[in-house]
Amino acid sequence: MNNPLHLLPTTRREFLKLGGRGIGLLAFSQFAPSFLVESTLAATPSPEKDRSILVLVQLAGGNDGLNTVIPFDDPEYYRLRPTIGIKKEETLRLNDTLGLHPSLAALHALIKDGKAGIVQNVGYPNPNHSHFRSSEIWETGSASNEFLPTGWIGRFLDNACAGAPGSEGADPVAIHLTNEMPQAFLSDHPHSTFGLNGGGRGGNRENLAFLEKLVRQDAHDENANASFLKATMMDALVTEKKVQRVIGGYHAEAQYPGNSFAQSLRSVAALISAGTSTRVYFVSLGGFDTHSNQLNTHQRQLQTLSEGLAAFQKDLEAKKLDSQVLTMTFSEFGRRPNENESRGTDHGTAAPLFVMGSRLQGTLHGTAPSLKLSHNQDVQFSTDFRQVYATVLDKWFSCPTDKVLGKGYAPLTFI
Repeated sequence: MNNPLHLLPTTRREFLKLGGRGIGLLAFSQFAPSFLVESTLAATPSPEKDRSILVLVQLAGGNDGLNTVIPFDDPEYYRLRPTIGIKKEETLRLNDTLGLHPSLAALHALIKDGKAGIVQNVGYPNPNHSHFRSSEIWETGSASNEFLPTGWIGRFLDNACAGAPGSEGADPVAIHLTNEMPQAFLSDHPHSTFGLNGGGRGGNRENLAFLEKLVRQDAHDENANASFLKATMMDALVTEKKVQRVIGGYHAEAQYPGNSFAQSLRSVAALISAGTSTRVYFVSLGGFDTHSNQLNTHQRQLQTLSEGLAAFQKDLEAKKLDSQVLTMTFSEFGRRPNENESRGTDHGTAAPLFVMGSRLQGTLHGTAPSLKLSHNQDVQFSTDFRQVYATVLDKWFSCPTDKVLGKGYAPLTFI
């Protein structure tokens, strides 16, 4: 068959793999064409002022919670970490017993101003130490013995946004700036989602030229599958170009660091500022799997996180968009309380997460973990991560929690 469309992906796995290699093809999968009108996002009317937007920040690899939010007044901390424990005098004080890692100065300033907060000791029952499985649990919102085919954001879209977008020229309801579509986005019903490489950069020119050639070439095979794939490819290309115009022409009101993570957040700010109706953004910062020589690696990662988040919040505030945006970090697990023989930490369980925005209530939530533990014993979580999701769903999105998480969870007070 002399038909270039046979080169296009034909299965969900192929779609995701192709989407991860450079071009924003996450309009693929189960998603019907919806962006066939050549209009710029900048010309889209501004979203209503009360539109709530969530920015999810993944700390991939398992962030060490005890060296992020440091219990400097607890002698058990230094017993467990004789060489990698952060000295009391170096911490950035939160209160009389807790402090932040010294590299989190920019985030510490936001906390002092009430624009960022911490949820302590977040985890789930019967924790799993596998990167893949624990990430799956967090992204699908499942129990540790439960396997769900959809993500918690996907189910939110199924229950709150189904049918809302989808007209020609409509914006994606969710955008990720990672190399693969997050499991959190998987859904039962079609939704227009989109993906960009980390940093907000699209596919290279060679990929774009090749794909443009495919969608413009007359297809001799006019079966439904070929027509759908060709239209979907055009959908992705048009959206890619629109998004890149917005990102390329954006004038930020803050100085973003040059790293990929901060540039991803700059791209998110550009799309929000352009008036897109997108409700959820997903960015990722890797490198938190600190099994050896943790001190320097963790310091760099936390500084990257802190300075990127601070620039993003400053930019949103300058453009008077900050009241619409809630930013939340998560990681698949924390690290073991005791350091290992390589001056690192192994896979653990619960850890703190950060929330950021102008409509937060309070800055420190939940309780710190008990560290009266034996060697290689994990901390016991005190806040279920689904309580955090329930808070976002109920108080930020006004979405029935039980329809997304399967049952109700007591919300927290950070919103």
